[in-house]
Amino acid sequence: MPTILTLYEFPEEQMQQIREIAPDYELKSVPIKEVTSEQIREADILVGWNRKLEPAAVESEHLKWVQAWSAGVDYFPMDRFAEKKVLLTNAGGVHAIPISEHIFAVLLAMSRNLHGNIRSQALGKWEKSGSYGEISGLTMVIVGTGHIGRATAKLAKAFGMRTIGVRHSGRPEEHIDEMYRTDGIREAFAQGDVIVNILPLTDETRHFFDRESFGYMKKSSLFINVGRGQSVDTEAMVEALDSGILSGAALDVFEQEPLPEDHPLWAREDVIITPHVAGNTDHYDVRAAEIFLDNLRAFVQGQTLPRNLVDYSKKY
Repeated sequence: MPTILTLYEFPEEQMQQIREIAPDYELKSVPIKEVTSEQIREADILVGWNRKLEPAAVESEHLKWVQAWSAGVDYFPMDRFAEKKVLLTNAGGVHAIPISEHIFAVLLAMSRNLHGNIRSQALGKWEKSGSYGEISGLTMVIVGTGHIGRATAKLAKAFGMRTIGVRHSGRPEEHIDEMYRTDGIREAFAQGDVIVNILPLTDETRHFFDRESFGYMKKSSLFINVGRGQSVDTEAMVEALDSGILSGAALDVFEQEPLPEDHPLWAREDVIITPHVAGNTDHYDVRAAEIFLDNLRAFVQGQTLPRNLVDYSKKY
């Protein structure tokens, strides 16, 4: 009997749904810390992942599909999966609401100098210095216009902002006033008051934001990074802050995580740092489970998986 092995503990109601959708499969739920290589090798469908599973997964003669519990999949052995025709789906879309809201939380905080006020509060100071701006009428450049980028653009329009998108294909998108291909960043960045990075990590996006990219930006723009840490050259970003190209940055992801305690970014008053929490939400598991169940219905019927099937040629 083929096996579904889940490393995520589904509630009993959803376990029953899985049994009803795939009655010809044996369903096993094993905590990730207890799973064995043999269990991985015997699974036909694997829900969840840990890097220690990679050797057994790529050796498996049974594995046909892996449902990642994350949106990013740059840490999966995609070349080996492609060779073995193992399908990979991610949890893209789960983060759209929390990350888009996080983007506006830090944007409004920096626009209204809340980060400065909070520092003053911690020191017991009644301090009104700093800049108090408005985001209405500003131009936001969204680099990466997938689920999160679309949700961010929708919020931006509600705040009266102009929106510019940057994506590999250049395909138009709702709530994006103007779309550019990735080779058009010079013109796009020159218009941006706020630059938001939501890029996945691929060979093409590694250090996408380098000295040249920051040099294209409008002076005193604000940079927000909720994409992948390795898509930004940290030294180049610090130089852009020092030179005034950037008026500030709100950073949730970094090239090295955790960010070292002695890193100079911690001491900067023009930077908001959050510890890779933009995608955290109490609703995460429910949304991810819905993606898996929709895909499972298609899989057992021999249909193309309808949600978040990773394109190995693109690496996302």
